This record gives sequence, C-alpha cells and structure tokens, in this order.
Amino acid sequence: MPNTVNIGNCTVGKGQPVFITGEIGINHNGDLGITKRLIDVAVMAGCDAVKFQKRTPEKAVPPEYQDVMRDTPWGIISYLEYRYKVEFNHQDYKEIDRYCKEKGIIWYTSCWDEESVDFIDAFSPPCYKVASASLTDSPLLQKLRSTGKPIILSTGMSTFDEIQAAVELLGEDDLLIAHSTSSYPCPASELNLRMIHTLDSSFDCPVGYSGHEVGLQTTYAAVVMGASFIERHITLDRAMWGSDQAASVEPWGLMRLVRDIRVIEEAFGDGVKRVYESEQKARTKLRRK
Repeated sequence: MPNTVNIGNCTVGKGQPVFITGEIGINHNGDLGITKRLIDVAVMAGCDAVKFQKRTPEKAVPPEYQDVMRDTPWGIISYLEYRYKVEFNHQDYKEIDRYCKEKGIIWYTSCWDEESVDFIDAFSPPCYKVASASLTDSPLLQKLRSTGKPIILSTGMSTFDEIQAAVELLGEDDLLIAHSTSSYPCPASELNLRMIHTLDSSFDCPVGYSGHEVGLQTTYAAVVMGASFIERHITLDRAMWGSDQAASVEPWGLMRLVRDIRVIEEAFGDGVKRVYESEQKARTKLRRK
C-alpha cells in the first residue's frame, strides 16, 4: 500500500481526503493584488493549498530565448525581461506568506533552479513541487531533496524511463508523483488518465493528478481513478493575459470542483455491503420473501 505523506497539517495518500491545490503559478501577472484575490478564491472554494512558481530568470531561461522579443502588458520586451516582470521578490513573498497564514491556507512553490530553492526555503514551505520541465534536472532534484521537505514530482513531457530515473534519484520517502500532460490546454485524447494506475502500481508513493484541460469532468475522473491529490491552475478570468490562463479554472468552477470532489469522496464508502436504515421501509414493502 502506498505511503502517506504529511504536507503541513494534511495527510496525503490512499484513504485520506484528496489534497486539492489551486495553482496560481504566474497567473498573478506580477500583481500582489491579483495574487491575494486568487488566494481568497482558493480559500472560499475550500482548497487545501495554493502554489506558485519561482525562477531566477537568467538561470531558468535558456540563453537562446533570453533576447526573444514578446508582446506583453508591459509592451514589447525581451523574454528575459518579461520573466522578471512576473517574479516576486522577498518582500512580496513575505506578504504572500503572511496573507496565507492569515487565511489559513498552505502555500508552496515549484522552484526552477537551485538559487530559487534557497530563496523559498527561507519561508519554510511544507513541501516543494518539481515542475514537469525540471524532472530531468538532476542537480535541482538533489538540491530539493537536501531540504528534507516532501516533494511533489510532476511527470508531464516525460518518458517512463525518465520518471523512473527521477524517482530513483529522489527516493520514494516523502515523495508524491503527479500524472500530468504538458500541453495548455490539453485535449482529452492526450490526458491518458490510466497513467494514474500505472504510476500507482509502479511506485510506493501517493499518486495524484495535475491537470491542464478545459473543464472539470476529467479531473473528477482522476479522483475516481484513485488520485490522492489534485492540482489545477486557477484564474480570475480565463480571458486574462498569460500563457496559462486558458487552461485554468475560474472562481465558480473551482468552487464546484472542490465541492464535487468532496461529494465523490463521501460516495466512495468502504466497500462493505450493508442494508441502510433508509432502505428498510422499501425492503419491508417490496420484498416478497
């Protein structure tokens, strides 16, 4: 039976409530006001956590892309400059930390380079996420493991051999594995939700799902198929500027998602057949023998 892993005050794994994260990522567009509104949405919906992304732009952006020009809300600027525009500094994260504690919600990040790990570790996060793009970055994985914190490993854009190598490097203790497909938005034909079962049978770790699809149906399916945790990008408005907005869930959708996951969990039961008190009247009335 897969291990359970503690993230803050939540226990994640089989037999536990689904751990639900609202992925803010960079949908805040570098604006703390938008960030706080997204945190409020996640709290109102009943999410367990929110997640951000942290990069040191000159280290995380390949040299050949740094000078590529991009049309942004700040004008036509280089990709490297754009990356700086959407990065929060220490004071910003200090306020995010304060605000999340005030609202009673966990926050953590996916760090894209070793310097970012040192930056975020100053805030003592309860766990770290490895973005799919970083799954083969061995020095980063080793750096994250050195923190002693639980790690969520996302597996989009990866071969199974690459996933196995990453798990071997990280070890299965305090590791959670998220099935994912790294297209934004992802068509249903490429979600391949049966990978949840494949990962579950291959590794002794809680397995979850990080979805980038449009709609909620397939995320519910992931829960029914045994996902121990769920991560979906969230946004105030899918029409906002940004590469991840179209594959994100708006506030009312997030509220439905969390509500319905909890109903699905309640409906699972324990697999023991019983006759419920609510059935007794019909049983007496309708049974001939």
